[in-house]
Amino acid sequence: MTSIQKPENLKHGDTVGIVSPASKIDEKHIKSAVAQLEALGYNVVVGTYAAGQHHTFAGTDKQRASDLQKMLDDLEIKAILCSRGGYGTLRTLQHVSWDGFKKNPKWVVGFSDITALHSSLHNMGYASIHGVMTAYFTNEGKPSKSLQTLMNALTGIPNKYTFAHSKYNVTGEASGVVVGGNLSVLLSLRGTPSDIDTRGKILFIEDLAEYLYHIDRIMMNLKTGGMLSGLKGLIVGGFAGLKDNDTPFGMSYEEIILDAVRAYNFPVAFNFPAGHQPENYAIKMGCEAKLSVTEKGTEFHQK
Repeated sequence: MTSIQKPENLKHGDTVGIVSPASKIDEKHIKSAVAQLEALGYNVVVGTYAAGQHHTFAGTDKQRASDLQKMLDDLEIKAILCSRGGYGTLRTLQHVSWDGFKKNPKWVVGFSDITALHSSLHNMGYASIHGVMTAYFTNEGKPSKSLQTLMNALTGIPNKYTFAHSKYNVTGEASGVVVGGNLSVLLSLRGTPSDIDTRGKILFIEDLAEYLYHIDRIMMNLKTGGMLSGLKGLIVGGFAGLKDNDTPFGMSYEEIILDAVRAYNFPVAFNFPAGHQPENYAIKMGCEAKLSVTEKGTEFHQK
């Protein structure tokens, strides 16, 4: 695999951009995020179509792509924050050139549908950040813990997370590059240039509002497609709002995931504080991490 290049750390007074490469978003969330970032000492540029609307999207594919392209090419922009996920990032990427970015790499931040961006960047050899987006920068009017972990990642401060043991965990230790993101989006990338090679890496997964049988369908795709057998470790984040059919599937999402990896020998950590939930802690995708899963709890450390 091509070695991963980390963009430069964000510095006080730097300029960051906000774009919406997928679904539309209420402008109030963008304005709140701008206020938070400015209070932290950063300049903020908001994309022309960041608060736009075209059907379910924040503008047409080409409009969303034009915003992203300007941020990628602008030498003054040191980090690009995606306002939200939803759906549409892969459509946007069809109209983007990476030539300018490769000459001047910068951090790209987001989660959910932004998994398509993370995977594309990983395959090109660049690190990115799976982290909180604009609607969750604050908690009861104050900067959220999720935002604090994001700013740590952007500025080069190591993040170390300790969280409670789950009865579904598989104990063990692992070191490796972290890849992954939203499980449904990972499935949608299979067979495309953004499909990732997971061999020898730690895979992170999370999802929202899916049917249990669909979680099983995806895990079976990853298993039969060879994406699970060579992992160093598996990290399972939030799986919120899951649904079942009138005829119950018969397994919890934890049991579905464990069933898919039962034949392999690597640690599995459930309840990781990331995903579609208030605790959405930053992960540097494409970067090394240490994972320790014990009966007392789980630790995740990343420089």
